[in-house]
Amino acid sequence: MINSFRKWFRGKSDSEDHGPNHQLKDLEKVLGLPISSEHETLFYRALSHRSIVDNDKYDSIATYERLEFLGDAVLDLIVTEILFDKYPQENEGFLTKMRAKIVRADTLFDLAIKLGLSKFLVIGDRAVGQGIEKSKSVLSDVYEALTAAVYVSYGYEQAFDFVSRSLEEFIDFDDLVTHIDNHKSLLMEYAQSEKLELPRYEILSEKGPGHNKTFHVAVFIGDDKYGEGEGKSKKNAEQKAAKKALLSIKK
Repeated sequence: MINSFRKWFRGKSDSEDHGPNHQLKDLEKVLGLPISSEHETLFYRALSHRSIVDNDKYDSIATYERLEFLGDAVLDLIVTEILFDKYPQENEGFLTKMRAKIVRADTLFDLAIKLGLSKFLVIGDRAVGQGIEKSKSVLSDVYEALTAAVYVSYGYEQAFDFVSRSLEEFIDFDDLVTHIDNHKSLLMEYAQSEKLELPRYEILSEKGPGHNKTFHVAVFIGDDKYGEGEGKSKKNAEQKAAKKALLSIKK
């Protein structure tokens, strides 16, 4: 896959065959703008996983990591502007919490999946079949990297349009406002109100390769286990365990 992808994205092959480029056209549809030949390499980098470094002896700057660094900052500004205009009567605390819900990995991963970004991801031959194209951290980073590529290539206005369109199409802002996602905080408040020991989280097991681990966590209050949860990060697994604990308390 990587060889054919490289050929169409760089716009050349060993035989200099410039044939029709269906995947490039598909990516242009996702971004909502044309990708000019002078910017193709930048977008190729935005979609290139670090596994190509070992495979093809590229420098690390040939991957999406530098662009993801920039995209993180650009995305923060764009989302801040969107929320500032969307909620003119809300205070700084509300806006900060809403921004955190949008720019977190879970939300960006969901956007990446719905935009179909996994099919554009470029990975090294040795990493094929490891599930990298389904990784939450990878796809959330790719969304940020693509945002940066649009910003560098076409400016802030086009980057704003790309992010704004994807948020409006795939994010339910009303649901985000009412969604409670800090179950750990709520469980701690419950323990304090009942004068119990503070919740304690323990990892029961870890499975999967380093880039795609799944953590199984349990939460205890005192000696009693209140809930268990699994997630792709310790933090996510702890939140799910806390949510299970709160549900069991309400029964």
